[in-house]
Amino acid sequence: MATAKAPKTFVIDTNVFIHRSDAILSFRGVDVVVPVWVLEELDQLKSYSDERGRNARHAIRLIDAIGKHGNLREGARMENGSRLWVALTHADPRDVGFLNDKMDNRIILSAYQLQQEGREVFFVSKDINARIKATALGIKAVDYDKQKVDADALYSGYADISASEDDIRRLETDGEIPWNDVLPPNQFLLLHRKAEDDAVIGRYMSDTQSLRFVDYKMPSVAGVRPLNPQQRMAFELLLDPDVNLVTMIGKAGTGKTLLAIAAGLQMTVDEKTYQRVLVSRPVIPMGKDIGYLPGAKNEKLSHWMQPLFDNLEYIIASYKRPNMKTVDQLVGSNVIELEALSYIRGRSLPGQYIVIDEAQNLSPHEIKTIVSRAGEGSKVVLTGDPQQIDSPYLDASSNGLSFLVEAFKGQDLFGHVTLQRSERSRLAELAAELL
Repeated sequence: MATAKAPKTFVIDTNVFIHRSDAILSFRGVDVVVPVWVLEELDQLKSYSDERGRNARHAIRLIDAIGKHGNLREGARMENGSRLWVALTHADPRDVGFLNDKMDNRIILSAYQLQQEGREVFFVSKDINARIKATALGIKAVDYDKQKVDADALYSGYADISASEDDIRRLETDGEIPWNDVLPPNQFLLLHRKAEDDAVIGRYMSDTQSLRFVDYKMPSVAGVRPLNPQQRMAFELLLDPDVNLVTMIGKAGTGKTLLAIAAGLQMTVDEKTYQRVLVSRPVIPMGKDIGYLPGAKNEKLSHWMQPLFDNLEYIIASYKRPNMKTVDQLVGSNVIELEALSYIRGRSLPGQYIVIDEAQNLSPHEIKTIVSRAGEGSKVVLTGDPQQIDSPYLDASSNGLSFLVEAFKGQDLFGHVTLQRSERSRLAELAAELL
């Protein structure tokens, strides 16, 4: 009689829990192993007040709850059909020439010991360096890809097509034409004439299954005018109160932040659609306490928000308003509010135009935390460049901004545009392309 094949064993690194606290529930019908060194690291992180601390505490509580229904040393059964183990030993580092002075190495050695026992082991880590070291020991190392997307095929929000002269003329004249091809709501089409390079912009309206004309010639928005078709598409979404969630992706200098803030000020100051513009950016890891910096909240945030202030100063110079002569006036009159991302958790934000810059540095869970704060009548705009990520455990495929774009594609209240052309300067465009 053939013996049953042992289930695969997945050894989970600490950073996976920091990325997603309930990651162990993603593995079905296998053995999930948490080395005791991972618990040590989670114990050190649990006192932090930021997202890492919250995830560490939740992960510990989840492991404890599963352990109450079984033996974590022999394997506690989980509802998804897997078993959860806590590995208490690891291989002798002298046997493999591996240093034992780093916690990462101890975790990898735990996976190595399990493999030496005859198990089919997969080491799961968000740390590429840890995966390389595990692979060097002959261990199969994989990234945690539960919330990953294909960055190379990421939804751009628009498409180029060839169209007949009759269709283009009717679209420009009537303002809207029927469109039989089903597209994601709020996707744009660049309709090209066969013999011309210029294109007419159409926006797909899913409720009427039609293409709506988007006039490139438009009044300035808080003194800012679109300089290319993608920027015009962005303004179309940013100025539509029925589109509650907008994402913009693009390299440096494409105007993501400038467009978002200009549209927010127009809809707050002139159109009174929103009560205020709330802006934030994760210049440092989300949730890091600002209490140790000198000064009041706005003074502490001013260093982090300087890129936003640069855009505001440009807008103020073009947007002639008596009560908008300086950034301090805007902040002091509560037209614009600066907020640390760590303080958004638990808040309800109705009637606000919320701009989150550099959102590519947020995990999918952190993005969920932010978007779920939006109250009735609020609009959320997230901007970023997935190719410029500072977080050591995120990349173009696993960051929260890319994940959000793919998750919300097809929703009526969502719109997205990928900005292609840098308009900051010729030097900035060359730097983004060549460096």
